[in-house]
Amino acid sequence: HLKPPPAAPYGGMAAPAAAELVQYVVLRGDLARPPRSWPLGAVVAQGCHAALAAAHAYRERPDTAAYLEQGGAMRTVVLEAPDEASLLDLERLLREEGVEHRLWTEQPEGVATGLALRPYPKERVQRHLRNFRLLR
Repeated sequence: HLKPPPAAPYGGMAAPAAAELVQYVVLRGDLARPPRSWPLGAVVAQGCHAALAAAHAYRERPDTAAYLEQGGAMRTVVLEAPDEASLLDLERLLREEGVEHRLWTEQPEGVATGLALRPYPKERVQRHLRNFRLLR
């Protein structure tokens, strides 16, 4: 005798799709332009520092663990803040809204260069970042 197949979860409907996890990184665009003119590698390093700091600080969060488990399928979006003031305004907003992130400050200069959110479902945080364009 064959056993009947197990009942389908969700009333026979497909399981809901998992939320798309994204790590947003916001870098200062003015660092790469005159008068600062930082080399591209130096600017990219700031984003790497911020992303790793956020992933490390929030490594116990389920979304962070799930994001890191994706391996090569991880999705990162790099946005541009026009200057330090706009980056610090974003940091203040994220803190007020309870969005977990890390601000990266280059030392010994004490210059805020970028920030990264921990991985979040895109829909949860995208609204806070809509005023920033993709980094160019």
